[in-house]
Amino acid sequence: MSANRFGRRSALVLAAAGTAGVAAGVTGWVTGIGTSTDRSEPAASGDPLTDPEQVSSSDGVLALTLTAAPGVSLAGRSTSALGFNGSSPGPTLRLRPGEVLRVRLVNELDQPTNLHTHGLHVSPEGNGDNPFLSIEPGQTFDYEIRLPEDHPPGTFWYHPHRHGYVADQLFGGLAGAIVVRGGPDLGTAADRPLLISDISLDGSGNVVSPGPPGRMMGRQGDLVLVNGQHQPVVSARAGTSQRWRVINTCTSRVLSLRLEGHRLAQLSSDGMFLPAPVERDRLVLAPGGRADVLVRPRDPGSYRLLTDPVDRGHPGMGGMGGMGPGTATATGPITVARLAVSGQSSAAAPLPGPLPTPPSSLRPGPVDNRRQIAFTMGMGMRGPGMSFGFDGRQFDPQRTDQRPALGATEEWLVTNSTPMDHPFHLHVWPFQVVETSTGSTTQDTLRDVVLVPAGGWVRLRVRFADFPGRSVYHCHILDHEDLGMMATVHVKS
Repeated sequence: MSANRFGRRSALVLAAAGTAGVAAGVTGWVTGIGTSTDRSEPAASGDPLTDPEQVSSSDGVLALTLTAAPGVSLAGRSTSALGFNGSSPGPTLRLRPGEVLRVRLVNELDQPTNLHTHGLHVSPEGNGDNPFLSIEPGQTFDYEIRLPEDHPPGTFWYHPHRHGYVADQLFGGLAGAIVVRGGPDLGTAADRPLLISDISLDGSGNVVSPGPPGRMMGRQGDLVLVNGQHQPVVSARAGTSQRWRVINTCTSRVLSLRLEGHRLAQLSSDGMFLPAPVERDRLVLAPGGRADVLVRPRDPGSYRLLTDPVDRGHPGMGGMGGMGPGTATATGPITVARLAVSGQSSAAAPLPGPLPTPPSSLRPGPVDNRRQIAFTMGMGMRGPGMSFGFDGRQFDPQRTDQRPALGATEEWLVTNSTPMDHPFHLHVWPFQVVETSTGSTTQDTLRDVVLVPAGGWVRLRVRFADFPGRSVYHCHILDHEDLGMMATVHVKS
């Protein structure tokens, strides 16, 4: 690959020799990450919610530099956590369909990294949304990602995706929102990204890393943050509405969100508009999932945004004891933020009119091929402890696991016989859930993350209409992905 095309310093592509250690779960750690059991000190809370910096396209191009480095302020403290351009989350990127995203990624970590534009329907080749690239410490790499003219408007996000280091770097704070502009004017008083993350910090502000049991469970931090803040306050006036672009950037935590005294009007799922707003008492988001919701307060007061505990199952290893440092288990609801409503009691703001027409349903119509894909866990596939994979195999970047034909519509039955829930994520090509083992009702809209329950299954359909190339699907409990629960897909004409 040429340095001119792919960056001032060329990136490496993952090879089997370079990933044998990380596939077995042997990773390095970012400078400043500790293993102390001294958990987080009380965090500053109650500050007004601050939106991340926004960077918008100009003349059809959004060009910026993102520098990944340790040393950012979180929850009112100086920490060794990671950020882009000195903050966590990084800047919100706003562009339109048909425009080009050019990112110069500067790696000031002591680990290799790369960049994944989660949910964008773009090319996985070359210097696009390519998960096989490896930008080494001290390197700089130029990404160029071109959105199709018909790319749907919506909420997406970016984060590192260098296999073996993904959980460390996302848990450390490397994430940011992407907003593809367009769609109807909702007449809201505010349009705000809410990136919900979790982290554990010791008394010195170092990120607490999990031990092997915690990684097998999937780490959960004991601080839940919104835009890097602890329990921030969102101000609103009665009778108005706000659009919240909620993104679950947690490494493993499933969010089960509810807002006291309110129903949330869901507009979209994973960046795709629903046929019409759906009012919900509770919003459940798997790691990596997104939802745009309208908040329509009527009465003045203070209302908590809460997330309730979700039982994700257990690796099933007897004698493991606690999960150790870096993994917190909630026993009750956690306050994520507060909504402070001012003004006089008023009728709720009206719901918007028709939403953009979603892509054509894949539920009817012929299917060109059917596949069955299984989440698998076992003992001793590689090294000691529990192993994670698909179809009994751990990730190998040189192996091709699925070969759909360009233009084909396929039906995938994704099964999970393990004792843990696993969120399934497919890069580049969105899918439609057509049936689940729980019998839950599904909307005729496209997704890129779906939670497959322990002992259950999900049937989905994917149209590989464009973008030939090679990418991946994986569990979005990112410790599991780093431990090998990822596989490759190569779409060929």
